[in-house]
Amino acid sequence: MKLGFRSKIYLGFFSLLLIQGLVIFLWVSQVMKDSMLEEIKNRGVSIGVSLSARMVEPMLAMDFLRMKVLVDETVQLDNGIFYTFVLDEKGNPLIHTFKHGFPVELKTANTVQDGQKGSMQLLDTGDQLIFDYAVPVIINDNRLGTLRLGLFQTQAEKMVNKIMFTTIVTIIFAILMAGIVGTLLLKPVTKSIKKLHDSSEQALRGDLDVRTAPMLKKNCWDIMQCSQKECPAYENQCHRCWYMAGTLCTSCVEGEYAKRIDSCQQCQVYKQCSGDEIQSLAESFDAMTLSLKGNLSDLKTAESILNEQKALLQTILDAIPDFISLQDNEGCYVSVNRAFCEMLNKNKEEIIGKANGDLFSKTLAEMFNKEDKSILETRIPLVKENRVPGLKGLKWLHVVKIPVLETKNYVKGLVCSGRDITKLKAVQEQLTQSQKMESVGRLAAGVAHEINTPLGIILGYAQLLLEDVEKDGQMYEDVATIAKQTKLCSKIVADLLNFSRSSQKNITKFNINEAIKEVLSMVEHTFSLNHVIVKHEYDKNPLLMQGDKEKLKQVFINLLNNAFDAIKENGSIFINSGFGKTQSEIKISISDTGCGISKDNIKKIFEPFYTTKGPDQGTGLGLSVTFGIIKEHNGTINVYSPPLSGKKEGNGTQFIVVLPTGLNMKKGELNG
Repeated sequence: MKLGFRSKIYLGFFSLLLIQGLVIFLWVSQVMKDSMLEEIKNRGVSIGVSLSARMVEPMLAMDFLRMKVLVDETVQLDNGIFYTFVLDEKGNPLIHTFKHGFPVELKTANTVQDGQKGSMQLLDTGDQLIFDYAVPVIINDNRLGTLRLGLFQTQAEKMVNKIMFTTIVTIIFAILMAGIVGTLLLKPVTKSIKKLHDSSEQALRGDLDVRTAPMLKKNCWDIMQCSQKECPAYENQCHRCWYMAGTLCTSCVEGEYAKRIDSCQQCQVYKQCSGDEIQSLAESFDAMTLSLKGNLSDLKTAESILNEQKALLQTILDAIPDFISLQDNEGCYVSVNRAFCEMLNKNKEEIIGKANGDLFSKTLAEMFNKEDKSILETRIPLVKENRVPGLKGLKWLHVVKIPVLETKNYVKGLVCSGRDITKLKAVQEQLTQSQKMESVGRLAAGVAHEINTPLGIILGYAQLLLEDVEKDGQMYEDVATIAKQTKLCSKIVADLLNFSRSSQKNITKFNINEAIKEVLSMVEHTFSLNHVIVKHEYDKNPLLMQGDKEKLKQVFINLLNNAFDAIKENGSIFINSGFGKTQSEIKISISDTGCGISKDNIKKIFEPFYTTKGPDQGTGLGLSVTFGIIKEHNGTINVYSPPLSGKKEGNGTQFIVVLPTGLNMKKGELNG
């Protein structure tokens, strides 16, 4: 059965009243709730400030009995107070009102910084909500401690609920009365009601510029003879001035409608323009749509600002070189930065919403899931170093995983950040190698000094015996063998002494090219016997530097001898000298056409006693001594096999030595 037009209008009118009542109820209840909560907060602050002032004297005297009396009296005076306790300046509890012991977690649940008058936090005990107030106890700018006060939120909620119930009853009653009056006056106001209904339908469809109230014969600016065009009510025929905030009328009270209605009712404009209830309802509806339009505009502005802040935050995260990711408590990735995407070689859309199993290998995913589960359960951050495969080989990552706590008892997810520390690890390995060589050097020096004297005695007696025995006998050959092996041991001792760098330094200014030429004059004839040719190319300018010339000559001798041993016969050695990247460093390159060095051995050649030569052909200390001398001169040495540049005959090896000129260094100033 269809309802008649009058019944429909009545139902529409009654529905509108319900909507209006609901809006008023929500607004009034919220205002009352906020007012009551604010009153409780102010009451807590007032009690806290008063009690902290009274606590100064007993705290100075450390009168615990008086402090106990004060906090007990405070709790007894008001049944809305849950607890009261006092912390000393170090945060340790002095006195409290808890019957079953002091809960330790309350100490840091709410803190107040120096300079603050107080701090309030809403705490959840599991059973109820507590307003916790922290007030500093201060005398003469000296802080003695902190007073903590807890108020039940339950009482506030009871009072608010009571007011809300009263409000509901009042609004329902008003709606019923309005319905009765509307029923009695329905026929003459059908047209106005229909217009209001149509306007509400338009507003529901999003047209908040709808106009419901009738046009006035005279407006406020006509009645008051006003010419203030900057007033928001000026020439505004859609809304009544008493509903609008910020009007410039001198007789208006500042604020919203609820604060100014009493003064507006005495105004000539209100008396002449206000109409019956239907007109007032239409005017209220127009004011409501205006308010909604303003609120929607504010929401859109806030949304725009929020989006801008989100974009700014993402830009900042993308600019950070460390990789950062955020996962929820189910292990799905919620947000990542650019570095994380580059590490996985995926774009953001391929990562968001995925889990570890979708992004990593099975082994890594299982390990990461186990770590994440442990962090979410224990809430203990994880700091570790991972060795993972990369596009350019294995690399080291320093990773930190931290749980994200939404509340005290709820973990929302975890944040993971990390950085590539492969280069740092390489530096650590070099440092370890240097320390190892330094230890071996000290050991070598001690061993050399200990066995040098016995070797001299053995060699001396062996040489005496050689003079006394017949040269054609077996004994002479045996003694000659002893002397030969003793000399070999003496050479090892000499190499050990050189390796330990125990000799004195002789710092002079010299031309590095001249030092190389002096070395070549000693070895070129020997090399030529095996058809090994030394080719050299010196810088046309003198390469002057400050250093120990004899030690650097030893470096060149060792490198040339190694090149000769690698060639054996029929080959070439190339020497090139010149300035490095700047005029303050000298670069010397020595390369050969020998057998070269394997990748496995090239990492070990500077280690003491490491050699690829056969027995009686080397001690394995030559390159270690070379490395030490170059390091002593603040230089570097690198080896490449095959050579980086130059002649391409054979496999070959290239040593590149870079030395600072040290011309600004004072005499005797050299790293030891």
